[in-house]
Amino acid sequence: MIVYLDESGDLGFDFNKQGTSKYFVITVLVCKTRHCDRAVQKAVKRTLRNKMSASAEELKGVNTTLFIKQYFLKQIKETDWAIYSVILNKPRVNIELQNKTGKKKLYNYLSRVLIEQITFPKDIPTLTLVVDKMKNKKDIEDFNLYLENQLIAHLPLNCVFYPYHKDSKEHAGLQAVDLFCWGIFRKHMTRDESWYQCYKHKINYETVYLK
Repeated sequence: MIVYLDESGDLGFDFNKQGTSKYFVITVLVCKTRHCDRAVQKAVKRTLRNKMSASAEELKGVNTTLFIKQYFLKQIKETDWAIYSVILNKPRVNIELQNKTGKKKLYNYLSRVLIEQITFPKDIPTLTLVVDKMKNKKDIEDFNLYLENQLIAHLPLNCVFYPYHKDSKEHAGLQAVDLFCWGIFRKHMTRDESWYQCYKHKINYETVYLK
């Protein structure tokens, strides 16, 4: 099983500052088989090749049209994938979690809560988690250790957990989850559901944390 994790919005809490979002969204794309994972990655690469300019390095939810997003979705021939998402209502976050250390704890905690919603088959030998690389070395180590310790009770006994932090430009799976995450973010931030409605049926879990 391969899981891709990305986020939309920011973890800033100065709501008087232009650009600070009310919501912070973490989304995972679950590919239940390697065959499905390859199909998702091929869909991204085909969309880049056929629908984007030659200078485009990656697919991003924020700067691709609805038509291109819909084209990407049609390229995924496999059905063995699902989306899970948690939406943080930032104005309700306690003041103690609004500093640098608190934000790290909050991000790690929400990632764990989200991944725990996934139903893991009893016979999966490995769980590969690929995260968009946005952290420094120490934060990556803390994130990996925290998840490994917390997920041990939720994974099959002999399942090995492999976390990786990659640049989204170099990994098509991260670009795919970015597109889906952006759609959920837009739904909650602006009530624009035009893209969200296209893949809503693939969302297994969506919740607002601190309503």
